[in-house]
Amino acid sequence: MIKIEPVTSKKQLAAFIDFPHDLYANDPNYVPELFIAQRDILTPGKHPFHEHSSLQCFLAVNENKKVKGRIAAILNNNHNKFNKTNDGFFGFFDCVDDNTIAKALFEEAEKWLKEKGVATMIGPVNPSTNETVGVLIDGFDKPPVAMMTYNQPYYIKLYEQNGLHKQVDLFAYDLQTNTVSERAVKLQEALMKRLEQRGITIRKINVKDFKNEVAKVREIYNSAWDSNLGFVPATENEFNYLAKDLKMILDPDFCLVAEHGSKMVGFALAVPDVNQIQKKIKKGRLFPTGIFKLLLGLKKVDYVRIITLGVIEEYRKMGIEACFYAQIIKKAGEKKIKGGEASWILETNEMMNKAMQNINGKVYKKYRVYEKVI
Repeated sequence: MIKIEPVTSKKQLAAFIDFPHDLYANDPNYVPELFIAQRDILTPGKHPFHEHSSLQCFLAVNENKKVKGRIAAILNNNHNKFNKTNDGFFGFFDCVDDNTIAKALFEEAEKWLKEKGVATMIGPVNPSTNETVGVLIDGFDKPPVAMMTYNQPYYIKLYEQNGLHKQVDLFAYDLQTNTVSERAVKLQEALMKRLEQRGITIRKINVKDFKNEVAKVREIYNSAWDSNLGFVPATENEFNYLAKDLKMILDPDFCLVAEHGSKMVGFALAVPDVNQIQKKIKKGRLFPTGIFKLLLGLKKVDYVRIITLGVIEEYRKMGIEACFYAQIIKKAGEKKIKGGEASWILETNEMMNKAMQNINGKVYKKYRVYEKVI
């Protein structure tokens, strides 16, 4: 007998966060999320998402009080306001391979969302497209990189048996520093000269002026992605929150900005794949020893994730994107880093997919966002 319980206490929230550790205890590819980060993102007053939106977590518990699944129903008011839609979302879905339990979880999320008056349920987003997105549908043989999701193949069945269907797929590209073609490097050098003739330059972020740099980058971020499916502009507080988290692991060589004169027109960010370290942090607890593993392990990381890249519309198709990618991969090679993942890229984004292919990037993982009319 399964009971669906709303999460209302700290004890339940801890059980919600910890459930995947038990579910994936024997999975060598599983990487635990950091407990503090998960707690904060799910707690009103801790994360700026809750300044404009709301969510409700649910646990599926059996007669022995053992957790068998979890889900969060999410109302993103900023998304609906910006996109002029009436959508609801779900996220943080994890479940044993039992459709009876999955069905009960999805139904509870739908019920909560219907009470909020929304017409569609979309997900998984955790809790918005500014955080982790999608369910893994291809590429189960490798661990996830930093800030990407992971799940078992049976999740696809659980989604589709409950009336959810594909909205869009997201691609993750693998870029190996030793396979980026010589032609791509020469092309990037030629593009860079052409950009400089137009007065466009690429430089590293100025960490000494981090606050002002972040403010400019946020403007690019909200402008460059505003037509992407499901995009939600990041509020100032949300962007500053993310920037503060990333600053601890930021390498300026992998954080680039493009400028036309004094105007910032694009940026790209890659971060070390901290999941290589996080994998060793038991149940995602930084204390008492996890924090030292994280900080001391950064120098040993041999892979990066190109986490975001954007150019404002009037400066697209000039080659800035290709120069960003090429410079990051070139610098990674100089640092003895074997390669990186560029993710996520919408399957419908022809320009970005072409840029990946031009530097010998290979799609090695695919993620899916589902939707359902409720």
